Amino acid sequence: MDIDLILKYFPNLTAEQKERFAALDGLYRDWNAKINVISRQDIDALYEKHILHSLSIAKIVQFKPGTEILDVGTGGGFPGIPLAILFPMVDFHLVDSIGKKIKVVQEVSDALGLTNVKAEQTRVEQINTTYDFIVSRAVTRLKPFLGWVRYKIHKSGNNDRPNGVLYLKGGDLTEELAEVPDRYRVYDLSDYFEEPFFETKKVIYIPKK
Repeated sequence: MDIDLILKYFPNLTAEQKERFAALDGLYRDWNAKINVISRQDIDALYEKHILHSLSIAKIVQFKPGTEILDVGTGGGFPGIPLAILFPMVDFHLVDSIGKKIKVVQEVSDALGLTNVKAEQTRVEQINTTYDFIVSRAVTRLKPFLGWVRYKIHKSGNNDRPNGVLYLKGGDLTEELAEVPDRYRVYDLSDYFEEPFFETKKVIYIPKK
């Protein structure tokens, strides 16, 4: 499974974007051998379980140039790096509390020549900047996560959707969403992608109050 899977759902990529997506396989295999940021079984399904999963956010919001995005608990760079390739005119701040993961993010970003990515080892609670959108992939339950990021979102933005949180999560979220006092909308990724992996995967969108 390779870049053809990305082109299946995002057919209008530029030559540079195709080149960058194609390079991710070798880069992550190389770095994963040194610093384990992706499970051994998942590295063979990188394009499906990590890259396309990250890009699912783009099915919910097509970020306009100049948008500022914080990726919390980015791990090896997901969803931030695939989104940064897809949206080269959007600024991404990728943070994780584990330094070796940020090293991988920085090295992959540098190898790809991404000028719209800033990688930083920090905890989200220590960030004082605000952003248009905050993205993340299942770092914790939604309620505490919203507590961390609630005041880090700009009041106004220029995208087609109001600023807010875009959270990638899977499974039965009934109990977790019942804890959330905010308005939210759940998008089933099976509506966008036909691969079985996406059957239980969702994007939860919480607009800023």
